[in-house]
Amino acid sequence: MRDVPLASLSLDADDLWAYLRTHGDAAWEQHPSYLPRFYELAFELFESLHLRITFFIVGFDATREANRPALASLAAHGHEVGNHSFWHEYTLYREPVHRIDEEIGRAEAAIVAATGQRPIGYRGPGFSWSSNVLEVLARRGYSYDASTLPTYLAPLARWYFLATATLTPEERERRRGLFGSFTDGLRSVRPYRWNVGGGRSLLEIPVTTMPLVKLPFHLSYLLFLARRSTKAMLAYLRTAIATCRWGKVQPSFLLHPLDLLGGDEVRGLEFFPGMDLPTRRKLELTRTVLRVLAEHFTLVPMSEHAAQIVRDERLPSHTAIASPVLAEPS
Repeated sequence: MRDVPLASLSLDADDLWAYLRTHGDAAWEQHPSYLPRFYELAFELFESLHLRITFFIVGFDATREANRPALASLAAHGHEVGNHSFWHEYTLYREPVHRIDEEIGRAEAAIVAATGQRPIGYRGPGFSWSSNVLEVLARRGYSYDASTLPTYLAPLARWYFLATATLTPEERERRRGLFGSFTDGLRSVRPYRWNVGGGRSLLEIPVTTMPLVKLPFHLSYLLFLARRSTKAMLAYLRTAIATCRWGKVQPSFLLHPLDLLGGDEVRGLEFFPGMDLPTRRKLELTRTVLRVLAEHFTLVPMSEHAAQIVRDERLPSHTAIASPVLAEPS
């Protein structure tokens, strides 16, 4: 029997209102949603491929009655739930410890009530993290964080976002750390432990980028390439897989709802890359990508990946440097 390395699959279940809020669209206050339709498609897709993944849930969405049936059935489908904060606010990482604790704790309670599962993993909105966030997670007993994205392209992604957003100067300033910095490209693509003080540590599982060149290849990037050429998308994916196998990196592969939902089903997000693709086409491409990944890796939820990492690897340790804290409003 050949030795097939693991790779984990996770999905950040960001809703329509969260994208609109980040983009500066006041319509977010009405909390428009596509989640019931998304979960219908997601369950059908992953069931057909016999896959179990980790869904990082936004706490507010777990409180909404319309989402309860889907969230309650996550465990029945064999999926894991993770914490994605309560309000999906990109500046959370810059808040004081007590506010971060309130936000993560509130999300945790809502997720447990809706799903029956207690999350043991966390991903910050917009790949945001800080020493304060890590301290809160370790104190609350989380097993892993999955917030880092080691790529040199973060400033380019932020520039594109800000160029399409309708934000005030103050809002732009508050989002200056969105998607991280150029120096995040220096971070490891392999898992490691954060030293968070008090003798505590926390496993970090980065969203995988290509070793050495640090180019992202999570699904949104692949679909963007597929708009031009499916062959180019597959060549890029196979290159990413080859570099991971060469570097002995077990990928943590990321998806989003808009990787399944196209512009024919979701209105108001035309600024998001790939929304000119219809839902049917996105589902075909997603199915193809996941099948290619499954040719090279055993695909599992993040908690299973984390358990193997802790069991099988001698992990390096890093100390998180304290991050700036937002000033209290006057």
